[in-house]
Amino acid sequence: MEALEQLRSAIPDAAKDIRLNLQAVLRGGSLSEPQRWGVAAAAAVAARHPRLRDAVAAAAVAAVGPAVVEDARAAAALMAMNNVYYRFRHMVGKPVYGEKPAGLRMNRLVQPATNRVDFELMALAVSAINGCESCVRAHEKTVTDAGLTPDRVNDAVRIAATIQATAVALEAGAAEETEPRVLEAAAPGA
Repeated sequence: MEALEQLRSAIPDAAKDIRLNLQAVLRGGSLSEPQRWGVAAAAAVAARHPRLRDAVAAAAVAAVGPAVVEDARAAAALMAMNNVYYRFRHMVGKPVYGEKPAGLRMNRLVQPATNRVDFELMALAVSAINGCESCVRAHEKTVTDAGLTPDRVNDAVRIAATIQATAVALEAGAAEETEPRVLEAAAPGA
C-alpha cells in the first residue's frame, strides 16, 4: 500500500479531486474486498501506466492475495483483444460480421483462478475503460444476472474511472515536472 500511497501523493494539485477519489473508491463501497482490488488491478493494467499498475498490484496482493491479481491481469489481457474485436463489429454495424465466429480463445473467462462473477466484473471495468459498448452490455448483464446489484456495478465502474483518471493525472504531473518551461511559454502573455 505504501507504493500506491506514494503515487497518490504524486498526483498534482490540479488533479486533487482524483487524489481524493482514489483514496475513497479503494476504501469503501458495496464491493467485497476481492472485487474492489480485482477491479482496481484490472483497471490499472488497462490504464497502461506501469508504476500505477505495479503499485495497485502490490496493494492488491497484500490485501487479497495473488489469485485476484492473476485474474485481473488475465481479464485485462482478454478484454484488450475482445474490446477491439467486438467494438469493430459494433461500429461497422453490418450483420455479416456478427454472423462470423470470433475464433478467439477465451478459456480463462470460464476458468478463472478466483470465481466467474468477480472475473466478469473485472472484464466489465476494463471494457468500460476501453469503450466497448457491446462488451460493457454483455458483462453487465452477466454480473447482474448472477446477482450483483446495480450499486456493485456502479462501484466497479467508479473504480475503473478513477484508476484511469489517476494514470492520466500522473502522466500530466510527470509532464509538468519535466517540461515546466513548455507550460510557461504556452501561457497567455508569456
